[in-house]
Amino acid sequence: MTAGTTYSPPAATPSARRRWGGLAVLSASLLVVVMDMTILNLALPAMGEDLRPSSVEQLWIVDIYSLVLAGLLVTASALGDRLGRRRMLVTGFVIFGAASLGVLLADSPASVIAIRVLLGVGGAMIMPSTLSLIRSLFPDARERATALGIWGATAAAGGALGPIVGGALLQNFSWHSAFLFNVPVMVVAVVAALMLLPESRSDRPGRLDPLATGLSIVGMVGLVYAIKELGKDGITVEVLVIGLVGAALLAGFVLRCLRAAEPMLEIRLFRGRGFTAGVLTALITSFAMVAALLLISQWLQLVQGWSPLASGVALLPMAVGGLVGSPLAPVVAQRIGPRTVLVGGLAIGAVGFLLLFLLPQPLSYAGIAASLTLIGIGTAPLAVASAVIMAGAPVDKAGSAAAIEESSYEIGAALGITVLGSLAAAVYRAGLPADAPAQARESLAGALTLDNPTLAGIARTAFTDSLTWFGLSGGVLMLAVAGLVLYLTPRTLDLSATHH
Repeated sequence: MTAGTTYSPPAATPSARRRWGGLAVLSASLLVVVMDMTILNLALPAMGEDLRPSSVEQLWIVDIYSLVLAGLLVTASALGDRLGRRRMLVTGFVIFGAASLGVLLADSPASVIAIRVLLGVGGAMIMPSTLSLIRSLFPDARERATALGIWGATAAAGGALGPIVGGALLQNFSWHSAFLFNVPVMVVAVVAALMLLPESRSDRPGRLDPLATGLSIVGMVGLVYAIKELGKDGITVEVLVIGLVGAALLAGFVLRCLRAAEPMLEIRLFRGRGFTAGVLTALITSFAMVAALLLISQWLQLVQGWSPLASGVALLPMAVGGLVGSPLAPVVAQRIGPRTVLVGGLAIGAVGFLLLFLLPQPLSYAGIAASLTLIGIGTAPLAVASAVIMAGAPVDKAGSAAAIEESSYEIGAALGITVLGSLAAAVYRAGLPADAPAQARESLAGALTLDNPTLAGIARTAFTDSLTWFGLSGGVLMLAVAGLVLYLTPRTLDLSATHH
């Protein structure tokens, strides 16, 4: 899925039964990838009690998956174009399932991080392959639009099912079940993919560029590591050097793509203002949503003392907001324009975050539920953002546009957890006594394991304070991006000819 890639359907278009059966396989694979992220959020408190990770290790456990996935998306797309998209998808299923099974051997934070790295590799193979195969399965534009709508709605369903399934598993089993859940699903997915999906390759596969791949992955890891350490220990020479090196490597990746005749990623698409606005909307929405799920799920369990299952159900308002708003957003965009829908969605999401800051103390679940609902509604215009992205790319650049779109979601998730998560961790530590034990300063879960009720109460208050300041920072950031999207998106943008 790189610049110049073409999407050729199989020699014989599959029957309707096989097409929709194949879509079910592709949607189910996306469902598992999305659910895996939300289930892990619920498993963190139990995992923290068992493995005692530091705050930085805990952040790495959460976002190394998205980081690896985002870094490898472009490469995986190019390999799928060359070697076969079904082959890439099935390989991703196998790696995802094998890594999930490996949790049985995990006995330290480092081993869990390694497993999450492998899950990211598998996810990078799965996600772009699903979009490419949908285009091959559905050569008819109208059918393809319906199929893409179903595929996109699956992500919202994963957000709804993940907390419930995860909560039920963690209520009855150890945190290992959050990973082992994937194994039987991947076995079924491999068999179904081989039976129902045709093989698909590009007639003009893009050029593989190992140097560009290395620059993007190492640069992103370095930058994220620097942000994490900045939130933990403040500015140091080491943090500055690593952050600058990471930024320089990413700049090198961009320059290499700009200079190449057939780059791995068509960076030149960002010259289109509408395209840039769509990518910004996708990135900041993912940035905010994933970070909110992470912090609020921990607040429900560690501050409120709710069970994993109850916490999972309590997160449903966000998914409900998205499920209700998502089908309406494209219809509304046809009437009032995509620009208004994009900006309005970001503004509604910002209000949801600001509500966390404005709610009276102590926080109640009713206020949290209202905030989650507004944040969920704020994700509804993502389908419109996707259409804006694809409308901003020529047909022969559609593959590269799709890779950028998918990358924006994953990079947004990784940066959201890193930036907002690190900010919340810094506020939490500032609220603890200067002589608090290191274990308490690392995380709230660590503070609660100490036999010190007074310190536990202070730590819970500090964590709640960190959640309110997280709401303020997230809300201000989303409002700023809404203003930028308003400026970038052409008032007369027409999506009627979008070639998604």
